[in-house]
Amino acid sequence: MKINPFTKTYKKTTVLSFPGITLKRGTIYTVIGANGSGKSTFARILSGTLTPDRKEAVFSSPPASAGYMPQKSFAFRMSVLNNVLLNGSRVSASERAKAAELLNSVGLTALAEHNGCQLSGGETARLALARLLMKPYELLILDEPTASLDIASTLQAEQLIRQYCKNENACIILITHNLKQAQRISDQILFFKSGSLADYGEPDSLLNCPQNPALREFVEFYSL
Repeated sequence: MKINPFTKTYKKTTVLSFPGITLKRGTIYTVIGANGSGKSTFARILSGTLTPDRKEAVFSSPPASAGYMPQKSFAFRMSVLNNVLLNGSRVSASERAKAAELLNSVGLTALAEHNGCQLSGGETARLALARLLMKPYELLILDEPTASLDIASTLQAEQLIRQYCKNENACIILITHNLKQAQRISDQILFFKSGSLADYGEPDSLLNCPQNPALREFVEFYSL
């Protein structure tokens, strides 16, 4: 799928100017960069929850389906299990089994019948990820999906994301501040700097031997 060039401006200030890129299915792209570099704006525009400056198609060849997990996770006022299912009474046995498997994978089985609104921040993030992974998407956009998780939960989530990418042949865009996570999970990395795509490539070359001065400074500051 091809992303066309686009910009986003607020009050005459361009916060993101993206040159365009072609994405491949079955690939995990992580987006790294400092706060204010345009990462979440990028995610919101790709998800369709934010409109770029020109109301033109963001994709030349748009995905048939796209899922989005925003930076702030949420839960509905219903059981944790029903939060994952979100199908009311029209739930098949296979869907219920898949939901139970996902809840087990994110460590929420014991809370399946609890009210989703009573979960902690980390538990809500795990719930939101399980809910999103219930459905097959060609494009999955995850904005800091593990930011509120502990080490064990983060590794569990990464494993789920990798497996989903493989099983669904999905293209996954994952926003992260965690360079070690980017190195673990990425097939490709996009480095944003001051609202632009400053560098792009494979994790080993970008993070271990950065040639771009801005990326080198960023990596050294956050020290892998």
